[in-house]
Amino acid sequence: MVLGVEKPDASGVSTPTQKCEAQLLFAANVRRFRKAQSISQEKLAEYAGLHTNYISSVERGERNISICNIERIARGLGVSMPDLLSPQPTPDSENS
Repeated sequence: MVLGVEKPDASGVSTPTQKCEAQLLFAANVRRFRKAQSISQEKLAEYAGLHTNYISSVERGERNISICNIERIARGLGVSMPDLLSPQPTPDSENS
């Protein structure tokens, strides 16, 4: 679990936001696939039927995203849902 920026809750008390490794992996993969296709966050949002601000927050790892929205983003990128949740091989591991 990775701790993020502290944000106040409804009572005004600051608590750290928590980001799990899967959330950060998903965020990195969405950004990687989007950039590999040279599409903007705005275009991805349009393709996925989501708001641009939502895509931006997903790519920053700020969203604990639902399965339905994982599916929408995967379809928008033209990839499978597992592609967005799988670690990508490093250049060193490809040569092994």
